Amino acid sequence: MKQQLLQRQLSNGMVLLGEPMPWLRSAAFTFLLPAGTCYEADGLDGLAALTSEMVQRGCAEYSSRQFLEALDELGVERGSSITTNHSAFSCSMPSEALLPTIELYSKMVLEPHLPVDQLDDALQLAMQDLRALDDEPSHRCFSELKRFRYPLPFGRISQGTREGLEAVSAEALEAFFRSTYSPSGSLLAVAGSFDWDELCDRVEELLGKWSPKPKVALPELKPEFGSLHVDHPSNQTHLALAYDSVSYEHPEYYQARGLVGVLSDGMSSRLFTEVREKRGLVYSVFATCFSLAGRGSVLCYAGTTTNRAEETLQVLLETIDSLKNGITEDELQRLKNRIKSSLVFEQESSSARSSQIASDWFYLGRVPDREEVCRRVDALTCESLKQHFCENLPKNFSLVTVGSQSLDLPDGTYNA
Repeated sequence: MKQQLLQRQLSNGMVLLGEPMPWLRSAAFTFLLPAGTCYEADGLDGLAALTSEMVQRGCAEYSSRQFLEALDELGVERGSSITTNHSAFSCSMPSEALLPTIELYSKMVLEPHLPVDQLDDALQLAMQDLRALDDEPSHRCFSELKRFRYPLPFGRISQGTREGLEAVSAEALEAFFRSTYSPSGSLLAVAGSFDWDELCDRVEELLGKWSPKPKVALPELKPEFGSLHVDHPSNQTHLALAYDSVSYEHPEYYQARGLVGVLSDGMSSRLFTEVREKRGLVYSVFATCFSLAGRGSVLCYAGTTTNRAEETLQVLLETIDSLKNGITEDELQRLKNRIKSSLVFEQESSSARSSQIASDWFYLGRVPDREEVCRRVDALTCESLKQHFCENLPKNFSLVTVGSQSLDLPDGTYNA
């Protein structure tokens, strides 16, 4: 069946997207609101996540418990997350429960209770999430890399800081909600089995009168480069490395994605083979593409022992640099097969599809269909990947290490 993307923009600026998947008996939605960490007030790091928690503690005629029980009765699997740009709410459910679930979330964003007497409980949960970073040095490593590479307001992490959370008041939370939970910049992406006309009518009825707020202007992103060490008593050293790449919006993004796939997709990838299997340097190593505010990066991680950290960094950089020597046909074919397999699996999951179309629309203002993606993947060649790498050689490296011993990037070649 031909893929179909349906789109409608409400008069208040909110965008509704729908991709019918009638072969499924489920439906899912991803609800993005322009309430990410980059919109937090200075000194209130963690406010976005705290607000996301509080808006789910009762709304309209529902108490906190009644809201959760109503979702459970509908059979809804749900989650929430905070990114730099968004507060996101995701739900999957039987198709007949889609409209009632959207009604509940509409009340959540329009009429939340934000109960002051539960703020301390929510704050304690936020503090637990923040402390959990110390128990997960690999996660802390990436959090510190984000703070280091991306200056304020882009470098904030969803968990915030202890000082920021302690400074949050009920008034600050209310002000953040009023200024950021707005239809202008919000996106509701639905995938699965549903009736489009019925969905449009119901969303218009529920959210059409939601009043927009003025958009918040953000500064230009200017990344920081160099090395940073975070002391952590351990026999392990965690390395997070970033370097410039093209962003998701760039015409050659699939070339960049292909190169990262050669580095890190699967147990036959170069990083896994060279750094782990041949040298036995690490217990975990990977790379991924990352885009923020129109700028792209490749992020790499390696977890190793302290006495092998310096060698690990050297081999990691050498393996990245090896891409200039070209890509083999076997590597290219494995890459294409993995990307196409992910597209197939995505068609079996309404939740995965709603998340993808929301992301595509945010970055691109459109949603490429599977045929376009397959064409772009099929167009990749060993020569085009090598050419892209040589024309966009890795530069402007940022390195963060977490452990008992610091590391620095080699002088010259890998510094900005």
